[in-house]
Amino acid sequence: MTREIIKALFFPFAICFISFIWGEVFSFSVAFYLGFFVLLIHSFIQAWFKIHLLSNLKKDDLIGQKRGFGIWRDIYDQLEKKSKIWRQAVLQSEVQYNKFLQGIQASPNGLIMLDEIDHIEWCNNICRDHFRLDPLRDVGQPVTFLLRNPQFVSYMQAREFTRPLHLDFMGDQGSLMLMLQIFPYGENRKLLLSQDITILKKNESMRQDFVANVSHELRTPLTVVSGFLETLRDLKISKLDQKRYVDLMFAQTSRMMTLVEELLILTRLDSSPLTSKTTKVHIEELFEKLLLDAKSLSQDKHVIEVNCPLKMDILGSESEILSAFSNLIVNAIRYTPEGGKIIFEWKAEASGAVFSVKDSGIGIAPEHLPRITERFYRVDRSRSRDTGGTGLGLAIVKHVASRHNAVLKIESELGVGSTFLIHFPKDRLVEVD
Repeated sequence: MTREIIKALFFPFAICFISFIWGEVFSFSVAFYLGFFVLLIHSFIQAWFKIHLLSNLKKDDLIGQKRGFGIWRDIYDQLEKKSKIWRQAVLQSEVQYNKFLQGIQASPNGLIMLDEIDHIEWCNNICRDHFRLDPLRDVGQPVTFLLRNPQFVSYMQAREFTRPLHLDFMGDQGSLMLMLQIFPYGENRKLLLSQDITILKKNESMRQDFVANVSHELRTPLTVVSGFLETLRDLKISKLDQKRYVDLMFAQTSRMMTLVEELLILTRLDSSPLTSKTTKVHIEELFEKLLLDAKSLSQDKHVIEVNCPLKMDILGSESEILSAFSNLIVNAIRYTPEGGKIIFEWKAEASGAVFSVKDSGIGIAPEHLPRITERFYRVDRSRSRDTGGTGLGLAIVKHVASRHNAVLKIESELGVGSTFLIHFPKDRLVEVD
């Protein structure tokens, strides 16, 4: 500090000292006017540096400016150092801010920042999909003016932000289900978070449907068995009727066992990882078993043909492949009238190989094809019950195909027949030894 004071006062004192010496040697009046004139010029120079500094401060740019001399050089040096430090701090803050925004933009949840009067201060890009908001255009707009859902407006007016709000029919297509919640922060500001729960809701609905379907499928045979047991216990019936009742109970019990087994298969398929590509499934041996089982089920009521020209085996799980192929063949036999024709084959295609089952059965209407692989979905419930189906077979086939990187496709025409195809990629195939 002492050094800066000396620098600031050195020139005025030097002028006064020189003027005093001049007055002692020559004339005090001349020395006075000369000193006054030099100090006046010095004051003008100092005023100019002050104005120049003020101008630079207004421009917010003090780096690389003219230094001046004396104390002004030190002032500009210090200001330039401070400016560089401040600029670096601002740049670092901008980098952190941009990273923060990128993180929020990457979030699958919508985020809207509201001011004290519920006007939008900022929102991320996902709000376009959730609420059809424009992150630039809609800043400053009242949120209830843009989101006019009556439930949301009531939610904002009630100010009960401890509970979330569920909204249906949101998004561009009205197909989203959202969960919203407000979190107050700062000085009367609010943070609105939205989460897409469409898949969660659909899964919950599927779970409820699944439980309802299982309950329905089990209730019918249990009712039959319970009724026959009461009859056998309370009434005197002939040996012939007893045998008939026992046979019916056995059939219903077998149906329940089949249902439980297929449910366990689906559970295992859902929870297990993809099958490995190290185990070979020998197609020729598999086809021999499939043909034997098909003839046993058909009891010579259908024409069954087998074509296996492709000498390639599958890499995967033999039990799963057998289950999938067998389900398709059993369905073909069940839904093909007596005297009909069923063909299953294994052949090459450009992208790999395909297993197909073709029948001349009753066929499937086009509106049912998108949902035919859903669990418990049936085109005709009464006919499915007559044929002994559980409504889980095609769901198992689809799961097995997916676990082997394969794709299930269905082609069908009412009154003509159906073709079920499982397309396997090349990396799931290996030549027969």
